[in-house]
Amino acid sequence: MRFFSIFFLCFFLQTVTSQNKFVPDDTPYKTALENAKKQGKPLFVMLYADWCPHCNQMKKEVFSDPAVMDFLNKNYVCAWKNVEKEEGIALKDQYNTKSLPTFLFIDPNNETLLYALKGESKKADFMTEANYALNPGMQLPYLEKEFLADPGNSTKFFAYLNTLKKGKDRTDLSIPTHIYLNTQSDTQLVSELNWRVIANGVTDINSREFQYVLKHQKDFAAVASQSRIDRKIESIVNESLRPYVDNLDTINYYKQREIVKSIRLQKTDSIVFKLDLTLAERTEKWQNYKKVTLADTEKLAWNDASFLKDIGQTYLKHITDTESLKKSIGWVKRSLELNDSYDGNLLLARLYNKIKDKKSAIQYARDAKVICTEMTWSTKDVDALLAELGTK
Repeated sequence: MRFFSIFFLCFFLQTVTSQNKFVPDDTPYKTALENAKKQGKPLFVMLYADWCPHCNQMKKEVFSDPAVMDFLNKNYVCAWKNVEKEEGIALKDQYNTKSLPTFLFIDPNNETLLYALKGESKKADFMTEANYALNPGMQLPYLEKEFLADPGNSTKFFAYLNTLKKGKDRTDLSIPTHIYLNTQSDTQLVSELNWRVIANGVTDINSREFQYVLKHQKDFAAVASQSRIDRKIESIVNESLRPYVDNLDTINYYKQREIVKSIRLQKTDSIVFKLDLTLAERTEKWQNYKKVTLADTEKLAWNDASFLKDIGQTYLKHITDTESLKKSIGWVKRSLELNDSYDGNLLLARLYNKIKDKKSAIQYARDAKVICTEMTWSTKDVDALLAELGTK
């Protein structure tokens, strides 16, 4: 009897769970589009991927709620498209989608984007936005038209921009941003309001606005702060170079790198230095890695103990000439001046062992063991090195 009770309880829980689980239907996009036209409703499209945790959370927490689905089905024709399948890929490209999940609210008569959202949200927040998407006065075409009719009006610009960025990445905001900023003189750029525009919408390192910020940092710091100026400079440099590193696109990386290096600020040089090393590591160009570190480590990484040790580890694994290894030993010694550590001493011992300086290797291995023993950590690695060096 107890067995059957447990069996029926499990069956009941499984049934409830399956009833509450949202499973997207696979209505073809063109069919959904035609249905939306016939019914006189906007088309709602969720772009998702099975591996996307935020997509799955939205399905579980938002779209499994009957009230949400009743609202969507009453006001929209819905389509759910996996971006790794044919129709999803096409829609992702058509609407320049870079984030998941993305929710598109589309005019079915001309496939104009009325509204868009990206990312995970709470049920109440999603419902608020889905209601906004039904309001013609809050839709992108209306806000864009109002803005373009008066592009120097900051209120209309921000109304359009703030709605646009709900569903688009920052790089997609550059066109309206530059339209607005082109109505502002150079001196007008230096205001708290226009700094917000530049900080949120300017992504082109060659743009008039960014170049003006570089040349007038003190003026902008007076309406914002130097730390905010620094963060903007760092972010725009990263945005200019990082995609090429991620895609291992060395040709375009080095072209863009020349533009970044022309800024001639230590903060930007430090970013380029780290990206140079990342690209060299990912492409396994160890001579490039050595060239960059020999030229700039002492200038750009001298007060970063962790970074100095990372460079030393790379030299231990991939660099073979003695003179360069001696330079790396100097960098790791500097890291110990900044922060005496077990791993730094052990790394020095291994580097000395690699250049066959057994006496120094033993000295630093013993120093590493002292720290290790004091901290009650395992001495396995340092003991193995000491045994290799013929001592205990």
